[in-house]
Amino acid sequence: MLTNNNRNEAPLPRMLNVAEVAHLLHVHPNTVRLWGRIGVLKTYRIGKRRDYRFSLADIETFLGQDGNSTS
Repeated sequence: MLTNNNRNEAPLPRMLNVAEVAHLLHVHPNTVRLWGRIGVLKTYRIGKRRDYRFSLADIETFLGQDGNSTS
């Protein structure tokens, strides 16, 4: 696991995989991948396989949206 050895740096954000996000949102993993692909969820792609990762903070923000924004 990566650790932050320099006390002056911000802590590393908690990253979730597709299965963890699907469990939190009560949707199928393919739905999470689709939402990432079309921009509903902010994604990070890592490694040679370009696996999806999601920031816990981004998912919490998504859950806090009510869909009635007027901006």
